[in-house]
Amino acid sequence: MIRYELPGKTALVTGGASGIGLATVRGLAEAGCRVAINHLPDDPRAEGVIAALRAAGHDVISAPGNVGEAESGPRMVEKAIADLGGKLDYLVNNAGTPGTSSLIPPAALDRLTEELWQTVLQVNLLGVFRCAKAAAPALKASHGAVVNVASIAGLDSPGSSMAYGATKAGVISLTKNLARSLAPEARVNAIAPGAVDSPWMVEWTEERRAASANKALLKRRNQPEDLAEVIIFLLAGARMVTGQTVVVDGGLTLEAR
Repeated sequence: MIRYELPGKTALVTGGASGIGLATVRGLAEAGCRVAINHLPDDPRAEGVIAALRAAGHDVISAPGNVGEAESGPRMVEKAIADLGGKLDYLVNNAGTPGTSSLIPPAALDRLTEELWQTVLQVNLLGVFRCAKAAAPALKASHGAVVNVASIAGLDSPGSSMAYGATKAGVISLTKNLARSLAPEARVNAIAPGAVDSPWMVEWTEERRAASANKALLKRRNQPEDLAEVIIFLLAGARMVTGQTVVVDGGLTLEAR
């Protein structure tokens, strides 16, 4: 991973207690950034993760809250900024949910319930907007940056369900308009991961895991660190890049065409 020197910088990473979020937290903290780790208030992993990072000498704080709730999400952002000293340089909107534990193919319309739609919309799309809106004044003041985690499901992959894909397509569109909104002071970009080896609610068989690696041009699946590397580049580097979505899938979608 490219190393940046980020002492004095502050960041908030939503969904930061596992997977892509945790890899991003670790990368930022190793660079000297002070990081607020957002997690669900009842997430049993959070306490251990934060303790381990602190034991390794990293400056991290807890930022519990549910980004899928209209009041909890913005309140969490405001408190995190205050706890970080009233300053925010970087926001990573990583928290997300598939809303289902098994794949829902496009033909299975009867499985796309109102409850599933509401869950993925509230967390994956509205949660991104709420957090960005709450953080916007601090980000503009610091001339900071935002990275939203979308998905190739928002482009041309079916994803875990069409509801999930629709929310990620929404994140890609939202990223462009947030870039317009926060310019010229702050930048907003997104990444669109392909298949990732990380804790996730959707069950993958070993056969499907192997197939996703074999279909990719680079013949492997993403590791969380692969995605964290691009996220941190878009935050700390890429000073003339805004409103863009970077596909990070090892060539999976290229081969699929």
